[in-house]
Amino acid sequence: MPELPEVETVRRGLTQLVEGSTIKTVDVLYAKMINLPPDDFKEALRGKRIEKIDRRGKYLFIRLSGHLTIVSHLRMEGKYDVEPEGSPIDKHTHIIFHLTDGRQLRYNDTRKFGRMNLVDTGAEMQVAGLKTIGPEPTEKDLTVEYMKRIFAKSRKVIKPFLLDQSNIAGLGNIYADEVLWLSKINPKQPVNTISLAKIKVLRKNIIDELARAIAGHGTTVHSYSTAYGEAGQFQNHLNVYGREGEPCPRCGTKIVKIKLAQRGTHFCPKCQRLRGVKK
Repeated sequence: MPELPEVETVRRGLTQLVEGSTIKTVDVLYAKMINLPPDDFKEALRGKRIEKIDRRGKYLFIRLSGHLTIVSHLRMEGKYDVEPEGSPIDKHTHIIFHLTDGRQLRYNDTRKFGRMNLVDTGAEMQVAGLKTIGPEPTEKDLTVEYMKRIFAKSRKVIKPFLLDQSNIAGLGNIYADEVLWLSKINPKQPVNTISLAKIKVLRKNIIDELARAIAGHGTTVHSYSTAYGEAGQFQNHLNVYGREGEPCPRCGTKIVKIKLAQRGTHFCPKCQRLRGVKK
């Protein structure tokens, strides 16, 4: 699933490629992907200008003239690309925005899990998943005080806690594993047993790691690509994710993979010991 760095990379690419473009017509090839009847969706978008592309967590906000916003969630395999009119259409292309300049903005999704909600601008935070979304992982929004408060009242273990978008926006399986390794925290560590000192370390690593991943244009593990159709580069800098059986970059112990909250979880059993809890 594209996580915050991948979605931010897509946002930046689409900003360069289609911001300022005007939508001539829209083809809806898979109606379940949108929140309106196809004819209503197509009519509402006809002649609209793409004014800006924003992001909140893993959601893209495609801002349109006429006070409309498309809230786009890529889910597992969603991606956008831009092609000239007349280019062959891939079997996994489900929405096509025909632009007045002779190009097409296409949404492709092999799993068909992605969703687009067309809403009035200002109502986007009422879309399911956004109503309860946590703060962005930035210096300004993700404060120590906030983390201290939510950690103190939770008895969950830390890995699924980080995956819960109502706690912190944008973290998914890959970067949760990475920031826990960087912070020397076991993925099974109960949240309310993590010290304030460790919370501060974790906060810094969340902010810094996601910034590094954005600079590396995201991580390609399965099918993610940028709006330019290019693979991300940050997979070359992962320390534990996908490295089961390989030596830990810090201590040389073999990386272990377990199943936790139905997700594959990678960690170093020596660097990331479970502390103060019976195994």
